[in-house]
Amino acid sequence: MPDPRPRKLQIQSKMNNRITRDVYHQEVVKLARTLLGKVFVRMDGNTRLSGMIVETEAYLGIPDKAAHTVGGRRTPRNESMWQDGGTLYVYFTYGMHHCMNIVAEQADEPVAVLIRALEPMDGKEVMYTRRKVAKKDRDLCSGPAKLCQALDITRDQDGIDLVTDSKIWIEDHGIKIPGKNIATGPRIGIQYAEEWADKPYRFWVKDHPCVSK
Repeated sequence: MPDPRPRKLQIQSKMNNRITRDVYHQEVVKLARTLLGKVFVRMDGNTRLSGMIVETEAYLGIPDKAAHTVGGRRTPRNESMWQDGGTLYVYFTYGMHHCMNIVAEQADEPVAVLIRALEPMDGKEVMYTRRKVAKKDRDLCSGPAKLCQALDITRDQDGIDLVTDSKIWIEDHGIKIPGKNIATGPRIGIQYAEEWADKPYRFWVKDHPCVSK
């Protein structure tokens, strides 16, 4: 598909592009679609690292057998998922990988959007130092663990408020991914979730090279 990004994305953006709280207060499946085309920003000292979100998954909380908060489960590990929309929820999995989620809706409605893939933009030279196995830009952030490694997102960032934090936030540059260019399908790696395993809560930009394989 043609590159939908305006030229202004090639330069450092201003803070007034930051997404506001009301966007995160959307219903979680809607937010998972809305976030496609938005730009995730991570400041590494004075260096801006960023990428356009091209793949997401929605997790519907208490009734969702694939969610960490299924059945109302509330632990120190998933406490951030119970916070207000716009909170960053980071978890550690398989003893080796971090994954990051954007909490949606209101506090005590423990639902979140997993960010599965980004198209790298600013700071790629830094990302390559952390993803030494990556041979091309499309390999840097084409998976939830890869993007956390590239951006140095760990449990240290768990609980950050994306609306107010000075180091991590999401920007809106007016990129609208047309519905015809958004693919939908089952979430990945949740075969254990019984009838929830095949729910169409994964969203991605069709034919985008940075979508996870």
